[in-house]
Amino acid sequence: MAFDYDLFVIGGGSGGVRAARVAAQGGARVALAEESRYGGTCVIRGCVPKKLMVFASEFPDTIAEARAYGWEVTQGAFDWGAFRAKLHAELDRLEGVYRGILKGNGVETFDMRARLVDPHRVELADGTRLSARHILIATGGRPVRPDLPGAAHGLVSDDLFLMERLPESILIIGGGYIACEFACILNGLGVQVTQFYRGAQVLRGFDDEARGLVSEEMTGAGIDLRLETNITAMEKVAGGYRVRATDGQEAVYEQVLFATGRAPNTRDLGLEAAGVAVGRKGEIVVDAYSQTNVPSVYAIGDVTDRVNLTPVAIREGMAFVETVFNGNPTPVDHELIPTAIFTRPEMGTVGLSEEEARARGPVEVYATTFKPMREGFAGRATRVLMKLVVCATTRRVLGCHIVAPGAGEMIQLAGIAVRMGATKEDFDRTVAVHPTMAEEIVTMKTPVRHA
Repeated sequence: MAFDYDLFVIGGGSGGVRAARVAAQGGARVALAEESRYGGTCVIRGCVPKKLMVFASEFPDTIAEARAYGWEVTQGAFDWGAFRAKLHAELDRLEGVYRGILKGNGVETFDMRARLVDPHRVELADGTRLSARHILIATGGRPVRPDLPGAAHGLVSDDLFLMERLPESILIIGGGYIACEFACILNGLGVQVTQFYRGAQVLRGFDDEARGLVSEEMTGAGIDLRLETNITAMEKVAGGYRVRATDGQEAVYEQVLFATGRAPNTRDLGLEAAGVAVGRKGEIVVDAYSQTNVPSVYAIGDVTDRVNLTPVAIREGMAFVETVFNGNPTPVDHELIPTAIFTRPEMGTVGLSEEEARARGPVEVYATTFKPMREGFAGRATRVLMKLVVCATTRRVLGCHIVAPGAGEMIQLAGIAVRMGATKEDFDRTVAVHPTMAEEIVTMKTPVRHA
């Protein structure tokens, strides 16, 4: 059978674009369909605009520190309109870069929805049907709202970048990294932030000691964080939304943000018609090589609900091309992935939490909390954490957890050492860079506890 393309990619996010580009560079005939904006969640509705908002939210603290260091500075009001305009201009620029990458490498693009017809054919929104030897689904995920009265009125993370103005007050529902990041961002921009989380502590799944410090610092910054609390109903009233909590209290907030999870974008993709298996959460089920149960159909990124991070989707896209087009079967290793949560202060983490490591065997824990030099001189009470979790028998560093300004930058480099299997003694033999916060990672000599 003659195919129109060697590869047809559904989804123009980071993973899909990378796979399309690299396959085309190798000589494959490639097409890609995207119904929304090129760049996907990360570039348009996630990592990039969020990080720019993080930068914007940090300036009040920077200005306060500048005064403490002797600078005569005056803090004016934050102009959301000016920032928003520049933000969207930058997103437009980045989308243009993604389009240019595809065009420059000979990838044919279709600005419309595509769905599977069978294992080798897709149908575009205009009815056109095209065939491909291989089909790669990279449609990502979407934020979801809870099923409760009035929830349709609430915002989701996608909406925050489109607001015409900042609200005076906001209630954030959720305790994951998206909820906590936006709580810190909006708090830094001057919004009165309340956060409900139904669990006992935010950032479930991360190291308990690290997430505990993040929680304390969020509260210390003025975020009204209410744990073991959820929302039961909300209704539109004058001035915003009246919200009833599980503890019976009611209050009015100008906006309500639901950061209560994300779901794979698999609706109306024609998966059933093509015979592609999905899991209970709607995720596409794949093997270690990102192949579905239908041999010609592959899937990468958040739509597979493995590790939902942009660099992972890119890595999966590269491994897909290596496997399918270069004849070199390459699984993706989802272990020991460094990651950062851009709260204030940031958390950077790689490897096992103390709790996970303890469940596997005896460990030694090296940890220190302290007030960093910069904040201490300015009279601020901010504390940071440096922590290593070490296997008591092999001496390998199983996990590294940092809560500090710039933790995301630090954990990238620490991740290399942990990934290579460095031991505690390897860390000890490394000369400290002084004076820095990160030097504590190589100067902790005595474990604070054994478990």
